[in-house]
Amino acid sequence: MKFLAITACPSGVAHTYMAAEALSKACKEKGIECKVETQGSIGIENVITPEDVKSADCVILTKDMPIKNEERFEDIPKIKINISDAVKKAPAIITKVEKAILAKK
Repeated sequence: MKFLAITACPSGVAHTYMAAEALSKACKEKGIECKVETQGSIGIENVITPEDVKSADCVILTKDMPIKNEERFEDIPKIKINISDAVKKAPAIITKVEKAILAKK
């Protein structure tokens, strides 16, 4: 299973990177491959490629700020969450998304 995520917060600093780390860690603990793109104050880092999208089961997007280039994900399931939930509740979010993906297979 492979998840993608994009994190962005209003200030583009702390929460963007804290959420990225929390989601990555939660996926790793469950054995789920994960790539997280950050859209922070220093620009876009760890850019998700078209190849990443083709092999992904879903993308998790934070919804506190508009996500740049969101149209890349038209063909895969999108989950939108608050940045604070990504930071505080990443393991629960990943578990819920994993169960939803498995239920559809």
